[in-house]
Amino acid sequence: MELSTVADDEVVFHDGVSVYRHEGLTPDTEYTFAEGAVRTLPRPPGARLATVATVNDVHFGEVECGVIEGLELGPIIQSEPGEDPYPEIMNAAAVSEITALSPDAVVAKGDLTSMGTAEEYGRFLDRYRTAFGDRLLHVRGNHDAYHAEMPGYAEPAVQARHLPGVTIALLDTVVPGFSGGQVTAGQLDWLDTVGAEADRPVLVFGHHHPWKPGSESRPDHYFGINPDDSERLVEVVARRRALVGYFAGHTHRNRVRRFVETGAVPWVEVACVKDYPGSWAEYRVFEGGVLQVHRRLSTGPALGWSERCRQLYAGLYATYALGEIEDRCFPIWPRSATFPTGCG
Repeated sequence: MELSTVADDEVVFHDGVSVYRHEGLTPDTEYTFAEGAVRTLPRPPGARLATVATVNDVHFGEVECGVIEGLELGPIIQSEPGEDPYPEIMNAAAVSEITALSPDAVVAKGDLTSMGTAEEYGRFLDRYRTAFGDRLLHVRGNHDAYHAEMPGYAEPAVQARHLPGVTIALLDTVVPGFSGGQVTAGQLDWLDTVGAEADRPVLVFGHHHPWKPGSESRPDHYFGINPDDSERLVEVVARRRALVGYFAGHTHRNRVRRFVETGAVPWVEVACVKDYPGSWAEYRVFEGGVLQVHRRLSTGPALGWSERCRQLYAGLYATYALGEIEDRCFPIWPRSATFPTGCG
């Protein structure tokens, strides 16, 4: 039995392919259900202004799950003969569940494809742009830039979208040909300006997660954003109090870190769509704050595939990928920034 989702008014448990939902709950209240005890999230003050949904690591075109080059833990699993490819199954479920939410924006934060081909990218667009139109923002991940076939797609280095109560700031963190990431000086200047001029809280999104400033190890080839750029990114967030959180994918796990330099600001990683636990994230925007609500895909075929993926990496994957409930569902509070009224 897993507690997969806690919101201000809802709790969801999963037990294999069985789903147990409890809705219409009171915020910030302790409940004991047959599946377990849980406290709902506090609801930020004021009216609900907007809803944002995010996905990452959707990997259209992938055919083998569990492959990490140089780390042969196994097992490697594939769709069964006659089944739809598992990225199609998982992304169809994600689009269906997100569509039911009627979000104001949908952010796809990288690894849209497996190999960065035009055909794979077209499949991503067919699925997500067809469903969400101009509500969709998307950016590259490392898988989308390993090869030169499609060097220009999803290429804006920076993107911004202003919604009632919140601004989305989206960064392309890719270094073509490499798994690790970067944030350029131009992107940092842009983000600094966005933070300085913001009249509402800003949620910052990118594919790669940052290196933690002050870590004992400072690798030359970090899997996320390289240490030098990470430090500069953290400096911008520390300086601009309108920037209330940074949200990545890439690692295929749910995790939240908080750095000394930025206090309570969450530095977030959200697990992938394509396999266990089949994650996407909902952001509920209120006048007085934002809630991140983790969602586990619960459509029958998608849930069945993600359950098969528990066994990946010698059985270690499930604990790694799911994370703790505090890594998945939590409030994001303003940082004492003063915004003008009517910022919607």
